[in-house]
Amino acid sequence: MDFSPYKHKVQYYETDTMKIVHHSNYIRWFEEARVDILEQMNLGYDVMERAGVLSPVLSVSCEYKKMTRFPETVEIFVRLERYTGVKIELRYEIRGAEDGELRAEGTSSHCFIDESGRPISLRRRFPEWDKIFLSFAENANPSPTNRS
Repeated sequence: MDFSPYKHKVQYYETDTMKIVHHSNYIRWFEEARVDILEQMNLGYDVMERAGVLSPVLSVSCEYKKMTRFPETVEIFVRLERYTGVKIELRYEIRGAEDGELRAEGTSSHCFIDESGRPISLRRRFPEWDKIFLSFAENANPSPTNRS
């Protein structure tokens, strides 16, 4: 499966008076990209929640490299760093769509729980989903600077 980077056009409301994106928005963009990649895998949050699976955020971090301004478009590359069946760790790179320059990079970790809040193993409960996550780990598109 080929995965496409998520594209986001900077909105005016996401900026400060200098038209520079406020730092909090990069975390929102990570989430937008995560939702998009799950949908590309046909495992969107709507699918998981209908099956009684939730995936809360355990941690998130972001390192800012270069300013992003209105009205630029960025591409967000998502890579699966670690998957255990119970937890998932993702790495994000935000790059200018026009210049390819790294704007920010970060990580997020999540777990899988049932509706009562108990951890669940996708490997045991949803083996077909487990295969999809393993395929994502093997086939996720690297960022432009990491392509061979």
